Amino acid sequence: MGLVMPDFGLLFWMVISFSLLMWLLKKFAWKPILKALSAREDSIEKALQLAELAKSEMVKLQAGNEKLLKEAMLERERIVKEAREMKDSIVREAKNLAVLESNRVIEESKAAIARERAEAVNEMKSVISSFSLEIAEKILKEHLSDNKKQKDLVSNYLENIKLN
Repeated sequence: MGLVMPDFGLLFWMVISFSLLMWLLKKFAWKPILKALSAREDSIEKALQLAELAKSEMVKLQAGNEKLLKEAMLERERIVKEAREMKDSIVREAKNLAVLESNRVIEESKAAIARERAEAVNEMKSVISSFSLEIAEKILKEHLSDNKKQKDLVSNYLENIKLN
């Protein structure tokens, strides 16, 4: 018969050896294999659950990070705004102080100029009066050197005096 159609004896021994193999596998290997598959299935299930848990934690952390980032941005904006306001305040104050100081310096300068002018005027008056006295003295010496001229001058003054 050959290869296409096996003999009855070959078929019998094949069924017996297959049955024996199945019984041995069932008796000794089937339970450990099923336990291993079951354990593997459980570990895969736990790993998937842990992955889901980690994923949800990551989403929470991302939301928390975004919230912290927004808070940090708001805080940064608030600090920058305060710094600008402080800078503007300091600049305003410095300008006001500069204006006050310049006004004070101008007033002091005006007062110093007025004092120096008054001193100069007084000095000029003093010099002019001293020159005038010297000139008057020289003129009087020249005019009053003669007795006749003295009498004429006194009489001239007496005529110009009006008595009330």
